[in-house]
Amino acid sequence: MQSDTKTSNLLKTHSLCRYYNRGPQQVRAVDEVSLSVKRGEFLGIVGASGSGKSTLLSLLAGLDTPTSGQIEIENTKLSTFNRRELAAYRARRIGMVFQSFNLIYHYSALKNVEMALYFNSTPGRERQEKAVEILGNLGLGDRLSHRPADLSGGEQQRVAIARALVKSPEILFADEPTGNLDYENSQLIANLLSDLNKQGLTIIMATHDLDFANRCCHRIISMHYGKIIDNIGSSSSKREKP
Repeated sequence: MQSDTKTSNLLKTHSLCRYYNRGPQQVRAVDEVSLSVKRGEFLGIVGASGSGKSTLLSLLAGLDTPTSGQIEIENTKLSTFNRRELAAYRARRIGMVFQSFNLIYHYSALKNVEMALYFNSTPGRERQEKAVEILGNLGLGDRLSHRPADLSGGEQQRVAIARALVKSPEILFADEPTGNLDYENSQLIANLLSDLNKQGLTIIMATHDLDFANRCCHRIISMHYGKIIDNIGSSSSKREKP
């Protein structure tokens, strides 16, 4: 990767807001958030439950619509995308990993990963070849035919990561990726995400666990009641960047 692309802004927000009405009250889930993410960066968004970090990730991923403000991907406003362009953004340019895995439980690991390529118009044989390759790369080559119920939590999360990666996204969004995992599997996922970032993948991760974020991220921001309240920095920022 060229040095100029390493320092270029891939994603930016300007006064981004997402408000909900809950009865007579207005919930400001994301409130005037402005940030930028450089290509190749590993950004951690840390905060307690209800701080707005998951809502922010959903907005950046095009899964939710802002109340006001702007999101730019390579200087193009997401608000200018029509439905087809927004669907293409989600299908081709981003990958999403969730705390709850969100696997289809009557599908095999292989079929779950293949499904990520279904809406890309990728031919069936190519879908299977790519899914087999990425699962093998993540140490799941002997689990292709296993359904989620037959996999450990760590294996399920690796299948979910494989599903996000199989389409070669520009940005990986990870929402509490270790929230349902024990310490050992959390370490495995931390190492996996760090390795992917070293290979050049831009990652934006939301987590309540500051220690976990410190093991992975170049930069950490803290959210509280929808606002960015601090740029914490990270002890891992001392490590060599990708």
